[in-house]
Amino acid sequence: MTAALTFQNLTLGYDRHPAVHHLDAAIKRGSMTAIVGPNGAGKSTLLKSIVGVLPPMEGQIQQAPNTTFAYLPQQSDVDRSFPMRVADFVALGLWREIGAFGGLDAHAKARVTQALQMVGLPSFAKRSISALSGGEMQRVLFARLILQDADIIILDEPFAAVDSKTSDDLIKLVADWHAEGRTVLAVLHDYDMVTEHFEHTLMLARELVAHGPTAQVMTLENRARARGLTEIGRRELEHPEVCDRSVA
Repeated sequence: MTAALTFQNLTLGYDRHPAVHHLDAAIKRGSMTAIVGPNGAGKSTLLKSIVGVLPPMEGQIQQAPNTTFAYLPQQSDVDRSFPMRVADFVALGLWREIGAFGGLDAHAKARVTQALQMVGLPSFAKRSISALSGGEMQRVLFARLILQDADIIILDEPFAAVDSKTSDDLIKLVADWHAEGRTVLAVLHDYDMVTEHFEHTLMLARELVAHGPTAQVMTLENRARARGLTEIGRRELEHPEVCDRSVA
């Protein structure tokens, strides 16, 4: 199976302080991969670099030719104070087709309606996004992803702070994307969900701990090593004069 994404000596960070060190890994096309690790391990940083928000400090990310991305950020990164209706927010998923200022024809409006039906919110089109609960907003974000119709789907904590019914409904959508041959990468904290639904796992702790079949990665030994490496990283950030691993 060919690679959808390849990380080559990838180092990422902020203000010259690396958050991910010298990562080498390949994500198989059509795979469903969980990205796990302790808080501060560099998981969300990696996703932001994949979608082009954060340029590498060193190394590179290679993607398969003619590949499209859809990105679901953490809810805390979404400004819900902006006065926007649910239908208009979901329709942003069509930007690749209609452009930044394109209008919605009848077919596009029907697709927005269908996407809302798929996430269980058929009557929410005219509501303001500011009036939604956390679980409802997550469903709306997934509806926008549906319309993006991308080859690679990047999810940052997609099931955080939602009820079990919402989580169950959304993981079914993710499984459907995988069945269609799309590549899925998701940052997750629920290890039970990882082991139950994700065939591959990449474990980070500011550097690669393990990558491969989930059962081989999610061992107690690897988890303990990840916690230890992340703690070392925290001490380095708190005391850079003792051990500076920043990139020149």
